[in-house]
Amino acid sequence: MSGIEVLTFGCRLNTYESEVMKAQAEKAGLNNAVLVNTCAVTGEAVRQARQAIRRARRDNPHARIIVTGCAAQTEKETFAAMPEVDAVLGNEEKLSSASYRSLPDFGVSAQEKLRVNDIMSVKATAPQMVRHIDGHVRAFIQVQNGCDHRCTFCIIPYGRGNSRSVPMGAVVDQARKLADSGYREIVLTGVDATSYGGDLPGAPTLGLLAKTLLKQLPDIRRLRLSSIDSIEADAHLMDLIADEPRFMPHLHLSLQHGDDMILKRMKRRHSRAGALRFIEDVRRVRPEMTFGADMIAGFPTETEEMFGNAVRLAEEAGIAHLHVFPYSPRPGTPAARMPQLDRALVKDRAARLRATGHKLYQSHLDGMVGTRQWLLVENNGLAHTENFTLVAAAGLRPGELVPATITGHNGKHLDMQLTAAAA
Repeated sequence: MSGIEVLTFGCRLNTYESEVMKAQAEKAGLNNAVLVNTCAVTGEAVRQARQAIRRARRDNPHARIIVTGCAAQTEKETFAAMPEVDAVLGNEEKLSSASYRSLPDFGVSAQEKLRVNDIMSVKATAPQMVRHIDGHVRAFIQVQNGCDHRCTFCIIPYGRGNSRSVPMGAVVDQARKLADSGYREIVLTGVDATSYGGDLPGAPTLGLLAKTLLKQLPDIRRLRLSSIDSIEADAHLMDLIADEPRFMPHLHLSLQHGDDMILKRMKRRHSRAGALRFIEDVRRVRPEMTFGADMIAGFPTETEEMFGNAVRLAEEAGIAHLHVFPYSPRPGTPAARMPQLDRALVKDRAARLRATGHKLYQSHLDGMVGTRQWLLVENNGLAHTENFTLVAAAGLRPGELVPATITGHNGKHLDMQLTAAAA
């Protein structure tokens, strides 16, 4: 091979950072290399990364393989010990061209491969500028990194460090560059995005940042948030939800569970009632708002009754886009030391929760039929409505915004008929 190939796993923040990594590696003169940007959120994500590294070596026997990302930060020795890997960079190091200029030679020891510093020592997030997000018609912007919370199941703070925010002016500049490049939709992303601004002068909030972007950049047609913690939603964000049509009617919530005792053992800061109250408040001011959510099945000590509370929360909240994770213990986290459930039971509960999610999604699709929607056409023959529902859109140009009437669905995505813009 020639050039640089990037393999990205995990979140939208990783997608954004992969663009930065590639630009910095090219700036350093790196060539004939595969950069693997890993995810550590589950043991399965780490397994998939290791599998991809082995496959990359088979496909590119003479390329340099450089592993980075959250799994590389939290399990650096694991990746350094892989014979397929030439270097391991930490989450901070991956964003600097100097890291790619100082890579070790082939055949060095596992210890010499490592370029991973203490992520907890990082106190600021340097603004990064990109003009293009490869393979995406929506542009992601990093507004925040790290997390100050310590949920008992989560390894990510140890891969990302403590919370730190990108200054508002730098976010506006990045958004302007992406809008000027033709992106119609911007997605603000971070590890704990709703904690945005607490470390900045004047403590601006995520809602204020979003308001500022839409006020200063009229070319942004659609603005989304990647994921939020409902307990941190601020008054500015609620104003946007109620009054700003360019703020998309879709929120993805970090719910994780629906039982108060499990939420407490997870060290989450919201309660079951608090989550339902937030959803109700949002729908009161924006009835068309659609919700997605992350939920974990089979957390340690979860009884059948507790699991039932999680299922009922998804149903009561009407979560249209439910992302279910079977609990997997992450070494170094408090939950890994709690009494574990049998793996077969964990998988069974995850399957049952996914079945609930499927039922809720079918109901959501049914409710969309007959509505008029503006669609953003993706690169894969599909499009997304404003509430982030997939629509078949074969033959349309990626990046286009088109009006359509929803005519039906096949259980996975909506079908549509194009309509006049005035409709």
